[in-house]
Amino acid sequence: MVLFKGAHFPNDVILHAAFFYVRYAVSYRDLGEILAERGVHVDHATLNLWVAKYASALVSVVQKRKAHTAPLWRLPSADIAA
Repeated sequence: MVLFKGAHFPNDVILHAAFFYVRYAVSYRDLGEILAERGVHVDHATLNLWVAKYASALVSVVQKRKAHTAPLWRLPSADIAA
């Protein structure tokens, strides 16, 4: 669980910003503009702090929730028609 004690923004805004930065690899200034278009005005330095503070915790939560896939299988190379 990610703890947001002392945060001045809603938890959803912080989660959305950190996820968006990690998932789409945009700059902090671009992310600030994206959030400003949605009505949330955040400085790029604040976004940097959020990502540094919450990204590792978010990764661990997502890894726990990620569904396990089937084992890897491959066809023998002799069965592949050339």
